[in-house]
Amino acid sequence: MPKIFNNSYLPTIPLDYIFLIIFSVMSFDAYAKSLTQDHPSLKEKGITFTADEVSHDKKLGIIKASGSVEVFNNKQVLLADRISYNQRHDMLIATGHVSLLEPSGHVLFAEYMEISGDFKSGIIQNFRARLSDNARMAASNARLKNGNQTIMKNAVYSPCTTCSTMPDQSPLWRVKAKKVVHDKKEQQLEYFDAWLEFLGAPVFYTPYFWHPDPTVKRKSGFLTPSTGGSTSLGTTVTTPYFYAISPSKDLTITPTITTKERLIMEGEYRERFANGDLVSRGSLTYDSNNDLRGHIDSTGRYDIDEKFRWGFDINRSTDDTYLRRYGFPSSRSLTTTTYIEGFSRRNYLSAKAYSFQGTAIEDDPGQTPLVLPLVEYNRKSATGKLGTTTAFNASAIAMTRTESNDTRRISIDGNWQLPHIGKNGEFTTLSLSTRADLYHVNNLTQNRQQKFSGLTGRILPQAKVDWRLPLSRQHGNISQTLEPLASIIVSPYGGNTSKIPNEDSIDMEFDDTNLFSDNVFTGYDRVVGGPRIKYGLKWGLFGSKGGHTTVFAGQSFRPKDDDTFAAGSGLEGRLSDFVGRINVSPGNYLDFMFHTRLDKDNYSAKRNEFQLIAGPPALRLSTNYVFFESTSDADFSGREEISGNLSAKLDRYWRSSFVGRYDFQGDGDLRNIGVNLTYECECFTFLTSIARQFYSDRDLRPTDTIMFRLSFKTLGDIRTGLSNSGG
Repeated sequence: MPKIFNNSYLPTIPLDYIFLIIFSVMSFDAYAKSLTQDHPSLKEKGITFTADEVSHDKKLGIIKASGSVEVFNNKQVLLADRISYNQRHDMLIATGHVSLLEPSGHVLFAEYMEISGDFKSGIIQNFRARLSDNARMAASNARLKNGNQTIMKNAVYSPCTTCSTMPDQSPLWRVKAKKVVHDKKEQQLEYFDAWLEFLGAPVFYTPYFWHPDPTVKRKSGFLTPSTGGSTSLGTTVTTPYFYAISPSKDLTITPTITTKERLIMEGEYRERFANGDLVSRGSLTYDSNNDLRGHIDSTGRYDIDEKFRWGFDINRSTDDTYLRRYGFPSSRSLTTTTYIEGFSRRNYLSAKAYSFQGTAIEDDPGQTPLVLPLVEYNRKSATGKLGTTTAFNASAIAMTRTESNDTRRISIDGNWQLPHIGKNGEFTTLSLSTRADLYHVNNLTQNRQQKFSGLTGRILPQAKVDWRLPLSRQHGNISQTLEPLASIIVSPYGGNTSKIPNEDSIDMEFDDTNLFSDNVFTGYDRVVGGPRIKYGLKWGLFGSKGGHTTVFAGQSFRPKDDDTFAAGSGLEGRLSDFVGRINVSPGNYLDFMFHTRLDKDNYSAKRNEFQLIAGPPALRLSTNYVFFESTSDADFSGREEISGNLSAKLDRYWRSSFVGRYDFQGDGDLRNIGVNLTYECECFTFLTSIARQFYSDRDLRPTDTIMFRLSFKTLGDIRTGLSNSGG
């Protein structure tokens, strides 16, 4: 076996040496020109060089140079201790620390190189190379052919440099081959009789394979296949094919063969335009029940001019459980939209259309609305002389259903604000606004018996005063702030008649984030009327190194009850529930956030949510707890669950994590649990994960999944997994 295969490592080529080569190209000076003028035959061939010593045997036609020799030929540069150039045969021999920098960024190294004057053909002994992506190659010898191919004998290839802990160890992985051809025109590396070695041991043999060289950004060809398995699909084999149609568009076709179902065809098309981009994904299968199933997920964005753009998002599947069953990303509702929008300084205009597809068993397509159109316009003025600003907003929507009520709405509102800063530092803002809504509805159910069709509307004027007094003091490296806040809002009672449908304000959540909002409802269909007072207090402690602790608490009051708010909302009485938050972050290794809503009468928790991130990267815990009670008119029940992620960075290369989610509702139920282990360095990634999903829905059952992924830099990924669905 040639000596190169007995080496325990690929040669290390310092990056600073490569930088020296590149600098040599840039530092070409008048001295090289003078040598070329002394040898006009070299000038005719486009060759220039510099050296410490130069001799010329005119009788034999041989030029010799030694000492820091630099030879330039177009965009190539050759460095060596000594060279000998035969003008008659146009052949150059270089010895001693030979290196050849190519235009692609590849650098070839040798102790002996015999090369033609145009640098296109030659032989190299004890060949080494660093490719433009820092991958390395070595061979017992190599041959340059026609300036297009480098043919290497008994070669070794590896992109690994830091994966080994000891400098004299073998790379984590490498490819050995009897013959390797680097085809510069095709931009690929071809291997003949090749072995893949891992940790110095051969693990895979192939008589032939190829992969793109580092100069390739995109190239057509088969991607690395993957295997897997599940109870519902059986054993699966996936073999993607990537087709680079042009520099601006490509297509990936991914067939998956299953043993329990039929062929699944998946495709992804991408195209980049001068004014936008398009990404379209989809799949199709004809399952064992002779049903045609599939999905589409397509997104497009296009600029019309500097102010306007349009786009679309299409998300559809043939049935509710298809995406989860076949392992595609899924959600509670699939939304399709198309839009056009414009931006002009302080103006915004948009027109959108929405279509929804629910994937839960209780979703009724007849009750699902088609939104066509939704038009919105917003304008905010520049600041006036006294700091005043005005704003104008308009919205129009048309919602149509096949089995329920239809809604048409037009809303406009205007707002005027005057801020003021008092002598004691208090901030006061006066706001005056008026809002008008006009509705036209068909078949709106009232009191669960009567139906209403026709026009209705409301006008809601409002005056508001916001006040806050920020106080601060410094004590050493610690600063402390205290800020009382208050708002007084005056508006007419009412505005939410039974003739106005509630389409977009159903699931209102009252918490510290919207306590001081003009309208705690999301959307347009429900408004808050009547006079009310809101008040709160903020306190903060801030360290000079970035640590901080902040606390907020607040409440609202109204002179009389308002049946607009459902029981359990926290706003149904005159006094609202207390809302608050605590944020503690003393440094980089602890971040705690707590939100709460407490009953105004007995201070029992109506809503709690906390998020904790603690620990250094070596051992880091992230957990989130959510609890809230359901309101009487909400579509969703209450919720109480905790989820967490415990991650550990074991050393420079290894890391692991544990994830889980537990539902406290009822008798309690574990929703999902998983653990993974990852090894990653600059040339290789290994990932293994074990997970169980406790989710059932019609033809979906709880699933256990084991997945392995090996990623070899420049070669591709190897993926395999097993999924088992059971009770």
